Amino acid sequence: MLLPIKWLKEYIEIEENTKILADNLTLSGSHVESIISLDRGIENVVVGKILELYKHENADKLYVAILDIGSETLQIVTGADNLKVGDYVPVALVGAKLPNGLYIEETDFRGVRSYGMLCSLKELGYSDNVIPREQRDGILVLNEDYPLGTDIKKVLGLYNDIIEFEITPNRPDCLSIIGMARETAATFNKELKYPKIEIKNEVDNIDNYLEIVEIDNELCNRYYTKVIKDVKIKESPLWLQTRLMEAGMRPINNIVDITNYVMLEFGQPLHAFDLDKLNSKKIIVRRGKEGEKIKTIDGVDRTLKPSNLVIADKDRPIAIAGVMGGIDTEVDENTTTVLLESANFNSRSVRLTAKDLNLRTEASSRFEKGIDSNLCEIAANRVCQLIEQIEAGTIVKGSIDVYENIREEKEIILNPDYANRLLGIDLDKEEMANYLERLGLKTIINGDKIKVTIPTFRLDLEEEVDLIEEIGRLYGFHNIEPKPLVGVLTRGNKPYGRIIQDKADSILQALGLNQVMTYSFISPRVYDKLNLGENSSLRNYIKILNPLGEDYSVMRTTLIPNMLNLLSRNYNHGVEECFFYEIGNIFIPKTLPIEELPIEKKILSIGMYGNIDFYDIKEVVETLLERLGIKKLKFLPKEDNSIFHPYRTAEIIYNDDLIGIIGEVHMDIMENFEIEKKPYIGELDFDKIIELANLKKSYKPLPKYPSITRDIALVVDRNIMIGQLEKTIWENGAGLIEDVKLFDIYEGEQIEEGKKSVAFGIRYRSHNRTLKDNEINKIQENIIGELEKHLGAQLRS
Repeated sequence: MLLPIKWLKEYIEIEENTKILADNLTLSGSHVESIISLDRGIENVVVGKILELYKHENADKLYVAILDIGSETLQIVTGADNLKVGDYVPVALVGAKLPNGLYIEETDFRGVRSYGMLCSLKELGYSDNVIPREQRDGILVLNEDYPLGTDIKKVLGLYNDIIEFEITPNRPDCLSIIGMARETAATFNKELKYPKIEIKNEVDNIDNYLEIVEIDNELCNRYYTKVIKDVKIKESPLWLQTRLMEAGMRPINNIVDITNYVMLEFGQPLHAFDLDKLNSKKIIVRRGKEGEKIKTIDGVDRTLKPSNLVIADKDRPIAIAGVMGGIDTEVDENTTTVLLESANFNSRSVRLTAKDLNLRTEASSRFEKGIDSNLCEIAANRVCQLIEQIEAGTIVKGSIDVYENIREEKEIILNPDYANRLLGIDLDKEEMANYLERLGLKTIINGDKIKVTIPTFRLDLEEEVDLIEEIGRLYGFHNIEPKPLVGVLTRGNKPYGRIIQDKADSILQALGLNQVMTYSFISPRVYDKLNLGENSSLRNYIKILNPLGEDYSVMRTTLIPNMLNLLSRNYNHGVEECFFYEIGNIFIPKTLPIEELPIEKKILSIGMYGNIDFYDIKEVVETLLERLGIKKLKFLPKEDNSIFHPYRTAEIIYNDDLIGIIGEVHMDIMENFEIEKKPYIGELDFDKIIELANLKKSYKPLPKYPSITRDIALVVDRNIMIGQLEKTIWENGAGLIEDVKLFDIYEGEQIEEGKKSVAFGIRYRSHNRTLKDNEINKIQENIIGELEKHLGAQLRS
């Protein structure tokens, strides 16, 4: 926000220079971005009057002007075509300096001497975005008669400075000149002088112009209107134009300029409608209709939705509430009667509408932060006062004010002892009350407490700590003596789940897997690529209201598509082998449509391809879980999962609890994800792993007696699971088996069709004696017999 110092001084008497002013306001909580000088280094530019104006004899696009500057008459050549005899204009004399670094010299233009230059607003240092459109391409023509020879800096008020502030979203009351004047008065302990608002002459009655106003009370807090008749649309006085330009706004015409002036002054946006262009004497503040259109004053056709609030007559929308007016009812040079709107709209509604329409304005930026609804009447009357002052129209008596939910002042009780403890200072109750009074708050000291009445313009003051912050910033946080922290020191530890996850990271990375992280938002199309049924629980996903795009429009219920996309991307970039894992969240809605936060489950996803098979991913999972203290797992075949190969997939079971699933990806899914090498995927419930993990270590002495190792090679049916064979071996080992390890699986030549050859290494050991070969041979024969009896295994010769 831009704060012109000379405008500020209309409300507060302050003599401090701009640097001190900026420094102190920063220390009291108003962050200064920059200081802009209005002087701009202009020298020897004065007011002149055009006495004669004629075309240059030797140049089609040049004119010769004879000007009176009071002390002398000058001849100046110009290319501007917006001039006429009698105009008062800025004249840069020979030797003048301009903001763009230009130094004016006597010049010859095709045989005609020019003793100076006529200046435009841009040449006087004004930015293009604040110069009136009609002045943008020509010389500045002053709209009043000024003493000839007067310094242009005095005429345009090019003295003092402008301070640019960064206003935080919680202080919408500071988005106004009076708001910043209030902060300045509090900082320097000065009296704030509000403008005295008085309308001297009101005629007729508003009921003759407007019958009724209906509002949507949910989205419109207040709608206040007045009518001005006998309006004369023209250029604003120079003082009003320069005020607006200094504050960063472009002058348009006298009526619009006054509404913008009051918006900057009080922070209350206003809008002027051409009353004669309305199709009824009724104003309706309603929600837009689906597909309804309005052309806004910037000339753009905009399509509305029911979530957009509009101002309408009986037939059509005439403005987008809190954002921008419509071109059909815009004030123009033919306007004679104005309907003035001073309203308060729901901040969330304005913010969402501005976002929907990609249309952010000075009005919407204020409404979306919140505005005191009690400002509506004050701002409207101030507009009427200024219209009277510049003789731009006659105020019609009366107003229509729809204001059901009146905003009231509230009270907060402040405990001074608590405030001193929190701030680390020692102020008495009277000092605290004084600081709060300087901010416009009313206080009553009642015993050891202070009752504080919060004015309605301070939307940010909700509880006691907010008042303590106000005291602290006026006292000066820089004045608070630094002190050591007081409290009980505690030693922080990682939560148990984080410890298990760190351990899992370490194990998986040691096994050669790379950790990846993927987005929690995915495309709903991936569920089709996984060939999931319409009733699959994985399709119960949460849709994002404002997604970045269709590819990030739902919250994932599985990590498998993320992993497959990653494997696919690497395969199609020529990567020969990949070994990835991710520990991330999935989101399971409790109900759809969603009414409360979803269940978040932590999932371990493993994906790999290369010179590997099912047993590689199985070994990774077994090693991980064993090192986390989860042993004696069961791997049971799973044939009905559409994502996986029906005969190379297993569910992981521990004590009848399902931990997860691993397997080779189905050929159809490989095709959908454009992977030709067989990928292997695993998805495990990491929350369950955290629950079952046991990192306790127990001491076990080194064995005193030697072990005996026997290998056994078997031919079994292809559908016999390795886990079934291992279980039978363990159960018949007479308690002497120390380890069983699969070291070979073979299908092919010399093995009957439908069969496979498997080979195990079995290590035997006793902890109290040395085992003998004949003892082990008997156990080995018993194991082979049981395998043959129950699983049809045959010893391979």
